[in-house]
Amino acid sequence: MPHLFSLSPPLPPTSLRSHSPLPRVTITCSATSATSASKPPPEVLLLRRAAELADLSAGLSSPHPNFGCVIARKDSEEVVGEGFLYAQGTKCAELQAVEAAGELAHGGVAYLNLEPGDCYGDHTAVSALVQAGISRVVVGLRHPLHHLRGKAIQSLRSEGIQVHVLGEDLKSRPYEEALRSCLTVNAPLLYRAAFRVPFSVLKYAMTLDGKIAGSSWDASWVSSKLSRGRVFELRGRSDAIVVGGNTVRHDDPQLTARHGGSHVPVRIVMSQTFDLPEEAKLWNVLEAYTIVATQRGARKDLQKKLAAKGVEVVEFDILNPRDVMAYCYDRGYLSVLWECGGGLAAPAISAGVIHKVYAFVAPKIIGGVNAPSPVGELGMVQMSQALNLVDVSFEQIGPDMLISGYLQPIPDLSPTIPSADEIPSIDPALSPYETNIISFYKTWDPFGAFSNFSPHPIEMPYENGKRSVWPSVEHYYQAHKFVGVDSPIARELVEKIMTANSPEEAARMGRRLQREHPELVRADWENTKIDVMYRALKCKFLTYPHLNAMLRSTAGSVLVEASPHDLFWGGGREGEGLNYLGRLLMQLRSEILEQEASPKLTLTQSS
Repeated sequence: MPHLFSLSPPLPPTSLRSHSPLPRVTITCSATSATSASKPPPEVLLLRRAAELADLSAGLSSPHPNFGCVIARKDSEEVVGEGFLYAQGTKCAELQAVEAAGELAHGGVAYLNLEPGDCYGDHTAVSALVQAGISRVVVGLRHPLHHLRGKAIQSLRSEGIQVHVLGEDLKSRPYEEALRSCLTVNAPLLYRAAFRVPFSVLKYAMTLDGKIAGSSWDASWVSSKLSRGRVFELRGRSDAIVVGGNTVRHDDPQLTARHGGSHVPVRIVMSQTFDLPEEAKLWNVLEAYTIVATQRGARKDLQKKLAAKGVEVVEFDILNPRDVMAYCYDRGYLSVLWECGGGLAAPAISAGVIHKVYAFVAPKIIGGVNAPSPVGELGMVQMSQALNLVDVSFEQIGPDMLISGYLQPIPDLSPTIPSADEIPSIDPALSPYETNIISFYKTWDPFGAFSNFSPHPIEMPYENGKRSVWPSVEHYYQAHKFVGVDSPIARELVEKIMTANSPEEAARMGRRLQREHPELVRADWENTKIDVMYRALKCKFLTYPHLNAMLRSTAGSVLVEASPHDLFWGGGREGEGLNYLGRLLMQLRSEILEQEASPKLTLTQSS
């Protein structure tokens, strides 16, 4: 099977790398002939290594891209530092690699699978490379998001660093193979940017005669245990898993990754009629969140019962795969795994939202005229109409054969998205952003630093007047659900949240512990949570001058936290949210600007 090559054994793991809980799925790229007489240039192997490192963050870094960085000596190509982005709100790959290399980074070459993307206003990735004395940077891909595209490359070049980009400065056949690796490792981001829907993978297991279950709909273990292990890996790399109502009724699945790691994908059930059981494993949301997408007005009584269990119900005027994926796009999802039956797989394929297929074929024959198949009616009557997969791979997993391939090729956005400095020459009046409303959510936004998930540590009072450093605003906010409660267990929960590896993990942990231990949540939490968030935000924006300047630059604009599902802190899907995060930021902005206008006023972090 085609794979990525390592030029040398990996360096000793960094503190972040040791936290990676997911097994890595080998990146598939175009095969190179085993009999080829020429060995790829060393820097091609180094670029592949950067892509291989980036793949370690799959499923953890969303909605950020997968970033990997390798630093090598200029003349010997000896690897002296490596790093990859563990999760949003954590140390960037470039800084990790520089810290691992130490003084050996000076004069060296940095290999990046993707151009750095600064959504936090502090240019950490570029600054790390510049301050380390890197002499040359080789970039696999320009950033596919238009407001980030080309900015880091321009910044590096303005510092006198030589920058080479695959496909632009390096164009030979070996570099095409390295480019393929860089495209593959960030395929979800590229599909999302090109088609404005998440990268969607259809997975199914079938017998040799094309059945996913018997005539009785019994689908127990079509494939082997080894194949099921691979499915758990695929789940762990996804932001969400989609099934239909039939799957819930017949299989009662759990749909968890079961890898013991920190990333848990959201489970989405699509049911037009809401004909669902009142009791199902998916309605247990302690370990994994569940969303039911349905048609507006369907079975309001059951909707209320599921909502009481913590299941989120989202209504659509007309339920269809395209609109559900557009909703997932708005939530910031990068990758979605479809584990549905043929009745839902067919309309998803017809809607063009399925990009890749993983078919596990078991050496079994079950027969049955009425036994279900993996894909229902597509309206095709001739073999010439059949959909052909591209970049097909074959892999034997125990007794089964895994066949995978793309229904739509990975989009290379290089020739179609202009860089930021090219926009004025195309249309001087063109602006991709609203001037009076500034939305922010996660990495897609130029004002990503406004998020409570941004990687900016804050020093705040904790207990007994002592000050502690919190990794992010979200760490501080989630932990304070339990601060002040007279219980050793509550104090233990605070410490767990405080040391969570990323803001996303802190958020997931805080929400789960709040559900599991309602008796340990401080009694005044609902009344004080806005003040807790405001204190943390104020500390952040008064600690970091560049964030303060960014906030002040938005004067006259309405700030909207664009989360479509958070109806308290966010703006909601159709503007029905309360947008308290945006409100607090505008309040803080007013205080800062007022203090500027009246220098005698003092704006303190504790006020």
